[in-house]
Amino acid sequence: MQILIEIIGTQRVDNQRDKIELTTTGILTESESEYIVEYDEQQEQSDPVNVKVVISKDEGLVEMTRSGAYDSRLIIESSNRNLCHYGSEYGDILMGISGHSISADFDGENGEFEFRYDIDINGVIASRNSLLMKVKKNQE
Repeated sequence: MQILIEIIGTQRVDNQRDKIELTTTGILTESESEYIVEYDEQQEQSDPVNVKVVISKDEGLVEMTRSGAYDSRLIIESSNRNLCHYGSEYGDILMGISGHSISADFDGENGEFEFRYDIDINGVIASRNSLLMKVKKNQE
């Protein structure tokens, strides 16, 4: 299904907070156990990045995969820490992703997915993050 996606990401480092907002179109597919949201993200001065977000319906796991100039795969698992790799122009970074909460609410046409997690590098918290993804069936 073609969807309109609104993403609001917040990142807190020490006492500083950063907010990123993105509105784009994509595709949502649904299976018995998961939702899959796919979209392209345009980066400044580089080729688009394909993003695939797989959200388990039991709200226990999210897998975000980015492929393009730099690849990354983040696994957010409620109440668990996973080691994940993040590709950057400076090389791959190995970081820990500690999931706090995952919520998935989709009625077949509209919905919201929200994930809260911490990122650590070498065991030291680098940032506290939340991502809210609002989706609705694209009427165009």
